[in-house]
Amino acid sequence: MIVRAARLRPRAWKVVDMAILLGCDSVHLEFPTKLILGNVTLGVDEGDRIGIVGTNGDGKSTLLSVLAGTLEPDEGRVTHRRDVHVGLLGQRDSLDSDDTVHHAVVGDMPEYEWAASPRIRQILDGLIADVPWEGKVGELSGGQRRRVDLARLLIGTYDVLMLDEPTNHLDMRTINWLAEHLKQRWHAGAGALLVVTHDRWFLDEVCTSMWEVHDGKVDPFEGGYSAYILQRVERDRMAQVAEERRRNMARKELAWLSRGAQARSTKPKFRVDAARELIADVPPVRNELELKRLAVSRLGKQVIDVLDVTAGYADAVDASTPKVDSAARSSSPVLKDVTWLIGAGDRYGLLGANGAGKTTLLDVIQGKIAPAAGRVKIGQTVKFGVLSQQLHELDPFENDTIREVLSRYKRVYVVDGKETSPEKLLERLGFTTKQQWSRICDLSGGQKRRLSLLLTILEEPNVLILDEPGNDLDTDMLAIVEDLLDGWPGTLILVTHDRFLMERVTDSQFALIDGHLRHMPGGVDQYLKVADELDAAASARRAEAGPSSGGASPASSSSSKKAQLGAASGMSNAERQRLKKEVASLERKMDTRRARIEELEAGMFDIDPTDFAALTAQQESIAAAKDELDELEMAWLEAIEQLGE
Repeated sequence: MIVRAARLRPRAWKVVDMAILLGCDSVHLEFPTKLILGNVTLGVDEGDRIGIVGTNGDGKSTLLSVLAGTLEPDEGRVTHRRDVHVGLLGQRDSLDSDDTVHHAVVGDMPEYEWAASPRIRQILDGLIADVPWEGKVGELSGGQRRRVDLARLLIGTYDVLMLDEPTNHLDMRTINWLAEHLKQRWHAGAGALLVVTHDRWFLDEVCTSMWEVHDGKVDPFEGGYSAYILQRVERDRMAQVAEERRRNMARKELAWLSRGAQARSTKPKFRVDAARELIADVPPVRNELELKRLAVSRLGKQVIDVLDVTAGYADAVDASTPKVDSAARSSSPVLKDVTWLIGAGDRYGLLGANGAGKTTLLDVIQGKIAPAAGRVKIGQTVKFGVLSQQLHELDPFENDTIREVLSRYKRVYVVDGKETSPEKLLERLGFTTKQQWSRICDLSGGQKRRLSLLLTILEEPNVLILDEPGNDLDTDMLAIVEDLLDGWPGTLILVTHDRFLMERVTDSQFALIDGHLRHMPGGVDQYLKVADELDAAASARRAEAGPSSGGASPASSSSSKKAQLGAASGMSNAERQRLKKEVASLERKMDTRRARIEELEAGMFDIDPTDFAALTAQQESIAAAKDELDELEMAWLEAIEQLGE
């Protein structure tokens, strides 16, 4: 969406410095039941990269609409510099379902024009490479529509970009690409970016300043999200100090009035220390040893063993066939020879691109999908608690109030070593006493997700599976949810595209790549690096095969590609033989490491579950063996690439 200055009312214009792109002066906006903006004055300069945060409903999206000129304030004025073009990405797209992806993105722009632009090609490759170019918009999934709308906006030449939740429906790799694109989109000191998002990593990566929207006000902060949190803590501490000082003075005055005039004591002195002193008395995020002990006592020896599993959905083979046998399913599997041993107290994060098979693996773990090959062993004491993306768990309670739903559960629970009630836990998740009388059907998406998480925990599962629990939550509520999950004793499996949530709540990460499960000791950074390397290798192979493939068959194309790779590298027969020997040696070493890992994992069952030291030592040995296997696999991939096989 382009908003030009000429569209605004003439009275909104005033003389401004040429560095200022747009701003608002004494803007007031009020809805029937709530004050959104009260006498707000802001300016956006060239080079600004502003992140906007605040609780849900405080007016972040409304502020963007007011600044973009799509929503008129009740009072005040909004000004744009005459030559400024503004692009706005709303939470909901305005795409025509009958339109093609091609026309929705580039419109009537001639093909030679957009195809000749490296910038446009980069955007198309980064966002919608997997979307059918001539397909109908109405046939796309919600995530694909979001990426199409984002690509449409980014190919425009805007001076100011306003993005409202741009990371919704994006996987981690696409979020990483978007962050890099926005950082490189303008030269230093040029353009401006305003972004509303709950993704804290994205805010830290892209933004250089923050706006906090609350109580009809907008408070500015320097730096990214991390700096904003430090400043907010200091601001709140100073406010608390001032309030405590006022109360102390009031108490002293009351004492003087009741007992007569007495010598007043000196005022307390406060010292502002470094940021680390603000958190010096904060305990560790979680006591891992204690949580492990509790989990072992609740779960016993065996939890979940996924052994050499190959699985997929029937419709992945033939949509016209409602049911297919295991052999048919295995011909087009989503998961291939996946082995995953999940023990008591393990906190694992599952990474992978959209469509990689994460949901399929979660269904296999729960026993919802029977594997075509391999087996899944679930411990007798395992009790699953599952939070799905669609929140189907709340469907039976749509017409009930929150209080009525909570009445079905126990009155007392032990959380963080203290007894508490479901109502207190609900307050901890941001619900007021008044809101507890609301019907489920009247709740917002974020409120439903928080309630569903609470109900899942109240069921007292010992294995918790969370599929995108951070959806629809603001940054403050995400921190509260993280704090709640930190102290949860049990086995945790998390799927999320929120890097902050993944890295804080889980202790180890695994990635699904091409149907195979790989351990990522380096976390999200390692996963992104491996995925980029595999994509680069695939692109190189396609580039090498392209000129010579013509209309040849896949088999002949593959043969010519190998010949080209060998010729291009100038590799002699002796060098090729050496590489083949190296590949064979690496494969033998990989088989040895896999056997060793299986031996170590089987040895876990022979260890006393109460001997935590022995369990920890065994887990460390398994992790070291898996790291060695990862290194061997990378070396094997490099050798294969050199051979062109």
